[in-house]
Amino acid sequence: MQLHLPTHVQSYTGGIAELTLADAPTLAELFVELDARYPGLRFRVIDEQGALRPHFKLFVNGEIERAMTAPLPTGAEVVLVAALSGG
Repeated sequence: MQLHLPTHVQSYTGGIAELTLADAPTLAELFVELDARYPGLRFRVIDEQGALRPHFKLFVNGEIERAMTAPLPTGAEVVLVAALSGG
Protein backbone atom coordinates (compact mmCIF):
# COMPACT_ATOMS: atom_id res chain seq x y z
CA MET A 1 0.00 0.00 0.00
CA GLN A 2 1.26 3.48 -0.85
CA LEU A 3 0.42 6.49 1.32
CA HIS A 4 1.09 10.04 0.13
CA LEU A 5 1.22 12.73 2.81
CA PRO A 6 0.95 16.52 2.53
CA THR A 7 3.63 18.77 4.00
CA HIS A 8 1.25 19.57 6.90
CA VAL A 9 1.99 16.22 8.53
CA GLN A 10 5.48 15.40 7.26
CA SER A 11 6.99 16.75 10.48
CA TYR A 12 5.70 13.54 12.10
CA THR A 13 7.45 11.33 9.52
CA GLY A 14 10.78 13.13 9.47
CA GLY A 15 9.96 14.82 6.17
CA ILE A 16 8.93 11.66 4.34
CA ALA A 17 6.11 12.35 1.86
CA GLU A 18 5.48 8.82 0.56
CA LEU A 19 5.28 5.70 2.66
CA THR A 20 5.06 2.08 1.59
CA LEU A 21 3.08 0.16 4.18
CA ALA A 22 1.60 -3.28 4.69
CA ASP A 23 -2.02 -3.47 3.59
CA ALA A 24 -4.53 -2.44 6.25
CA PRO A 25 -8.15 -3.61 6.27
CA THR A 26 -9.59 -0.08 6.78
CA LEU A 27 -8.48 3.55 6.86
CA ALA A 28 -9.05 3.59 10.63
CA GLU A 29 -6.63 0.69 11.11
CA LEU A 30 -4.14 2.31 8.73
CA PHE A 31 -4.00 5.38 10.97
CA VAL A 32 -3.63 3.25 14.11
CA GLU A 33 -0.60 1.60 12.50
CA LEU A 34 0.76 4.97 11.39
CA ASP A 35 0.43 6.35 14.91
CA ALA A 36 2.44 3.42 16.29
CA ARG A 37 5.26 4.29 13.87
CA TYR A 38 4.83 8.07 13.90
CA PRO A 39 3.32 9.17 17.24
CA GLY A 40 0.96 12.13 17.02
CA LEU A 41 0.20 11.74 13.31
CA ARG A 42 -3.18 10.11 13.86
CA PHE A 43 -4.39 12.82 16.26
CA ARG A 44 -3.41 15.51 13.77
CA VAL A 45 -5.62 13.91 11.09
CA ILE A 46 -8.33 12.02 13.06
CA ASP A 47 -10.49 13.61 15.78
CA GLU A 48 -11.49 12.21 19.18
CA GLN A 49 -14.57 10.53 17.67
CA GLY A 50 -12.49 8.67 15.07
CA ALA A 51 -13.57 10.89 12.16
CA LEU A 52 -11.36 12.64 9.65
CA ARG A 53 -10.75 16.25 10.66
CA PRO A 54 -12.60 18.73 8.39
CA HIS A 55 -9.50 20.25 6.79
CA PHE A 56 -8.30 16.89 5.42
CA LYS A 57 -9.58 14.71 2.59
CA LEU A 58 -8.63 11.10 1.83
CA PHE A 59 -8.52 9.54 -1.61
CA VAL A 60 -8.28 5.78 -2.15
CA ASN A 61 -7.22 4.79 -5.66
CA GLY A 62 -8.25 8.23 -6.91
CA GLU A 63 -11.72 8.23 -5.32
CA ILE A 64 -12.64 10.36 -2.31
CA GLU A 65 -13.37 8.30 0.80
CA ARG A 66 -15.14 9.74 3.83
CA ALA A 67 -15.76 6.61 5.91
CA MET A 68 -12.85 5.58 8.09
CA THR A 69 -14.37 2.09 8.30
CA ALA A 70 -14.40 1.60 4.53
CA PRO A 71 -12.46 -1.50 3.45
CA LEU A 72 -9.17 -0.84 1.67
CA PRO A 73 -8.37 -2.90 -1.42
CA THR A 74 -5.10 -4.81 -1.52
CA GLY A 75 -2.27 -2.60 -2.78
CA ALA A 76 -4.32 0.58 -2.45
CA GLU A 77 -2.90 4.02 -3.10
CA VAL A 78 -4.06 6.37 -0.36
CA VAL A 79 -3.57 10.12 -0.68
CA LEU A 80 -4.12 12.49 2.23
CA VAL A 81 -4.82 16.05 1.11
CA ALA A 82 -4.88 19.07 3.41
CA ALA A 83 -6.99 22.13 2.67
CA LEU A 84 -5.22 25.41 2.06
CA SER A 85 -6.59 28.59 3.52
CA GLY A 86 -5.55 32.13 3.91
CA GLY A 87 -6.57 35.59 3.09
